Amino acid sequence: MSAYCVGIDTGGTYTDAALIDTDSGRVVAWNKERTTPHDLSIGVGRALDGLFRQAVKPEEVTSLAVSTTLATNAVVEGRGARVGLFVLGYVRHFKLPVVANIFLKGGHTITGAEEQPLDIEGLVDLLPGLAGEVDCYAVCGAMSMKNPTHELVAREAIALIDPKPVFCSHQVSSHPGILERSATACLHAKLMPLMTDFLASIQRSMLAVGLSCPVTIICGNGKGAALDQIIDQAAVTMASGPAATARFGAARGQSTALVVDVGGTTTDVCLIKDGVPQLSHAGCTIGEWRTHVEAVDMYTSGAGGDSHILCHGDGRISLKSSRVQPLAMTPNLPDPLGWLRTGTDSYLVLPVAGMDRELIDKDAILSFLDRQGPTPPSRLAEQTGISGITLEKRLERLSFLQQIVLAGFTPTDALHGLGILDIGNGSASRAGAQALAVQMQLSVEGFCQRVVAATEAAIETIILSYLGRTIWQGDQAVPFLNRRDNELFSVQFSLKLPLIGIGAAARCFLPGVAQRLGTTVSFPEYYEVGNAIGAALIGMDPA
Repeated sequence: MSAYCVGIDTGGTYTDAALIDTDSGRVVAWNKERTTPHDLSIGVGRALDGLFRQAVKPEEVTSLAVSTTLATNAVVEGRGARVGLFVLGYVRHFKLPVVANIFLKGGHTITGAEEQPLDIEGLVDLLPGLAGEVDCYAVCGAMSMKNPTHELVAREAIALIDPKPVFCSHQVSSHPGILERSATACLHAKLMPLMTDFLASIQRSMLAVGLSCPVTIICGNGKGAALDQIIDQAAVTMASGPAATARFGAARGQSTALVVDVGGTTTDVCLIKDGVPQLSHAGCTIGEWRTHVEAVDMYTSGAGGDSHILCHGDGRISLKSSRVQPLAMTPNLPDPLGWLRTGTDSYLVLPVAGMDRELIDKDAILSFLDRQGPTPPSRLAEQTGISGITLEKRLERLSFLQQIVLAGFTPTDALHGLGILDIGNGSASRAGAQALAVQMQLSVEGFCQRVVAATEAAIETIILSYLGRTIWQGDQAVPFLNRRDNELFSVQFSLKLPLIGIGAAARCFLPGVAQRLGTTVSFPEYYEVGNAIGAALIGMDPA
C-alpha cells in the first residue's frame, strides 16, 4: 500500500499544495488557492480539499510538511507585532525598525562577569509609557550568551509591570554580535503572533478535511522541525519558503544555477552550487535585519505580482515593498475610474465583513467604513479628521490586524490589462489601467507595458543585489546597483549561470529578466507549486 506526503506552502498571495508518493517521489496531484489572510485555515483547507478531490483519501497520507513565506513577507513589508527593545550594556548604539530602541546600563564581560549593575530603576520608569505602544518586548544584554542574569532580571521586572510576552536574546542566539542578537530576539517577538495563528490554522484545516498525521514545519536552514518545537522559535521559519524553494531547485538536476521564486509579495533568490543549496551559517539577512538565524543563503525583497504600483509626478513607475490586493481579485470593487489616482488615492480601503460590532464602534476608521463602504484615503481623512502619517500608520495597523483590506493597481493587474492573465475580474484591471494611463499621459497598453518593465527591473535588481553581496560581501554594491542606469552612464550585466523559475508569476516576468541579464531561464515541471513540492521533499527526508 502506497504512502503519501503532502507539502503545503502558504504565501502572502497563494497557498500551494502537492501530494507526493513517498516510495517513487512522483507528484500525484497539486493544487493552488488564494491565501485568505483574515483566516489562513480557509485557504489551507481549500488547497488540501482540492488535493483529495483529485487523488487519495486523507487517511492514506502519512506526513504533512509545511513551509511559509508569511514570516519573510512580514519582515519585508514592515508588519508584525509592535516590539519594544531594551539593550543592556556599554555598547555602540544602533537602531532597529521597532517601536522603541532603549539602551540601559548593565551587561557582562566576555568572561561572564558583571560589567556594570543593571539600571533596573530606569527600566521600571520607562515601562508605563511603553505599555500602550507595544505588543511585546525583546531584551538583549551584552555577552548574555555567557551570563544571561541581567536579561532574566529585566524579563521578570517587565512581567510585573506589563504582562506582555518578553523575548530574551540568550534564548535564541549563542553567538556574539549584539546587533544581530538584538535583531534575532526582536524578530522572534515580532513574528510570534503571526506564526501562532498560522500553526493554529494548519491544525484547524487538518481537522476540517479529516487529516491526522505528523506535521513537519520547514525551517530556514532546510531542515524540518515538529510543530510543537516552533511555537517559541518563530524566527527560525523566517526563510522557510526560500528553503523549500532551494530544495525544489536542487532537485531539478542542474549543478549550478540561481533559483528565483517570484511570488505575489516577494521575490526570493538562492544559489544552487554543485547541486546543493548554499547555507548562511552566520545568519540570514532580510531587508534591514541582520540576524543569527541559520538559513539558506538567500536574498528576499518586496517585488511580486501583488506589489503596490506607484506612479510618480516625473513619469516614473515603481513598486512599493508592501502588497495590496489586485483590482482583479477584489470582489464588489467600485469602478476604479471613480477613485484611482496617482497620488494619495493610489489605493482603496475596504472593510472586512463579519467583524465584531463592539470593535467597529470603538474605531473611527472602522465605523466610517462600516457605514460608507470602500473609501479612498483622501475621503477617509476628510471625514474622520485623521490624515497624513497618522492615517498611514493607523491603516497599516488595521491591515496587520486583518480588520481592513487595501486594494490597488499591481503588476497582476497590468498582466490582465495586456491580456496575458485571465484569473479574476479583468475589467477592473483594465479600468484601473485606464484611470492611471490618462494621468500618466500614456495609452493603456503603454502604461501596462511600463508596469511590467518596472517589475522586471525590480526583480533584476534583486538578483544583482544577491550576487553583489555574494561577491563583495555586505551591502557595498547595493548603492551602485540601484544607480546603474542614471543621467551620466548606464551599466549592463551578463550572468554566467542560468535561472530556474518558480512561482505563479515567474513565467510572466522572468523571461524578460533573463533577457536583460543575458542568460537563460527554465521552468521545471510543477514550477507553479515548487515550494510545496520542496517542503514535501524536506518532510520526507528532514535530515
